[in-house]
Amino acid sequence: MTDPQTSQTVQSRQLQVETHGLDVIGDAERKGTPSTLFWPWFGANVSILGLSYGAFALGFGISFWQALVAGVIGIVFSFLLCGFIAVAGKRGSAPTMVLSRAAYGVRGNRLPSVISWVLTVGWETVLTALATMATATVLGRLGWGGGTETKVVALIVVGALIVVGGVMGFDLIMRLQTVITVVTGVLTVVYIALVADHIHWSTVSAVPAGSAQEFIGALVFMMTGFGLGWVNAAADYSRYLPRSSSGRGVIGWTTFGASVAPLLLLVFGLLLAGSSSSLNKAVAADPIGALTSILPTWFLVPFAVVAVLGLVGGAVLDIYSSGLALLSAGLRVPRYLAALVDGVLMIAGSVYIVFFADNFLGQFMGFLTTLGVPIAAWCGIMLADLALRRRDYDDVDLFRPNGRYGDVALTPLLLTLAATAIGWGLVTNTAASWLTWQGYLLDPLGLGGKSGSWAYANLGVLAALALGFLGTLALGRARVQRQEAEAASPEAVAAV
Repeated sequence: MTDPQTSQTVQSRQLQVETHGLDVIGDAERKGTPSTLFWPWFGANVSILGLSYGAFALGFGISFWQALVAGVIGIVFSFLLCGFIAVAGKRGSAPTMVLSRAAYGVRGNRLPSVISWVLTVGWETVLTALATMATATVLGRLGWGGGTETKVVALIVVGALIVVGGVMGFDLIMRLQTVITVVTGVLTVVYIALVADHIHWSTVSAVPAGSAQEFIGALVFMMTGFGLGWVNAAADYSRYLPRSSSGRGVIGWTTFGASVAPLLLLVFGLLLAGSSSSLNKAVAADPIGALTSILPTWFLVPFAVVAVLGLVGGAVLDIYSSGLALLSAGLRVPRYLAALVDGVLMIAGSVYIVFFADNFLGQFMGFLTTLGVPIAAWCGIMLADLALRRRDYDDVDLFRPNGRYGDVALTPLLLTLAATAIGWGLVTNTAASWLTWQGYLLDPLGLGGKSGSWAYANLGVLAALALGFLGTLALGRARVQRQEAEAASPEAVAAV
């Protein structure tokens, strides 16, 4: 498909604001190989925050080995889901939440688009707030401030970096993520070397084991904290690859690039948190800043650099994808303005977290689990829909309510709502007062109620993923076959 907006051939690599929004990327602009996906995914997930997940996992009351197994399975499996959805990007060359229209219908897809938008705005807000708090903590230890004024300045600088990256778009993001990958990778290794003597294996190995339910809770938390937080944006970068690119390569490089840093950081984070109960507790209040308490003073500035860059790397990808999700939900503005709108909301949310919110970890876990349920349902539906398809997407019909994909597809919408309702009934978030209504199915299903052993296993995320996937396989096959039996749109044929 070609049109005046998408047929511009990139003849130079001068940096400029990306003009693409929801439109399909033209053949002349599709470039690279699957291996190039390593850089954005690694850069977005090499954050020092990965160390804090060690404390988060142990907080479920499990041992080092249980937390390690839960982390490895949760991280790799959830990013593997991202890899599968990234294949849709190279098959359709459009943003993730546009390709989702094939399953939900052009306007029916607005529901998952809104959910995706809220999730990505939430994530970018959390990462911005963490970068701000980490900067203030470091400067406070150096005696250069650390109070309200320092936090305000840090928030302005961090917010500006993220908003500029999101507004500029794909080319700047790819360059930025390459730099972030190298700088944060080197400095993270130095950090690990400096604090290695704080690890006491005898203390770590003495942490008692938890129950199967606590293990499952930690595993699901890892899934929602890592890959399930990215699935709704997984095709936003692979859409620039040629459609002839290897599907296995797309899956492999996405999964590997996204998983390798979190896995290494998780292991070291578990060792640190398991060696010190005080550090473990401090991470809950300030997940990044708490890690400075065991650093020599001379490395505080490099630590601030690695912490901020890592968090900015993730937030930049989020703000880019949140802008695309907002457009897919129906907002009719250029992509860069949508990213700017999200940036304003991001900064407002960060102000609340940094200056007013208490119990960061409880609110964070509640946010992840609550939105993780509908996103898991969408992910299951999207994966099953993709598995049922044998042909590439029809570019034109992704934008036409009267095309092959239809206007509103009731089955996937009802399946999403049903899976979400069941999922929310099987999760609890007692640390977040605004979520105490959840868990309403735990007692009727004989799982011990909101205070029973299954209360914190977060089964609702897994249930929503399975229901979305299996329900679509069972009910969506005929619809996909009817879609693919239709001839290509006349506009698409003319553009070839």
